[in-house]
Amino acid sequence: MNEETPNQIRGYKSTLTNPNTSEEAKENARQIINKNEGTQVDDGKDQNAVARGLKSAISNPKVSQEAKESAQDRLDKM
Repeated sequence: MNEETPNQIRGYKSTLTNPNTSEEAKENARQIINKNEGTQVDDGKDQNAVARGLKSAISNPKVSQEAKESAQDRLDKM
C-alpha cells in the first residue's frame, strides 16, 4: 500500500472515534495507521490526559470505591 498522507491518517484516526463506524472499518483504520506510523494506536486518546483523569477519579470523594479501584487498576497497567 502507498504511504498515506497526514490528512488521510487524520481521517483514519477520526474513524476510530466515530460511533457510527463499524468495528471492521475501525480495525482496518488501525492497521493502516500502524503500518504508516509504526506505532500502536490507542484510539486517539492522550495517555497523559487519561492518567490525569484516572488520578482525579481516585481522589474524588463522589466516586464509588469500586470505580476508584477500577481507575487504580487501569492506572497501574499504563
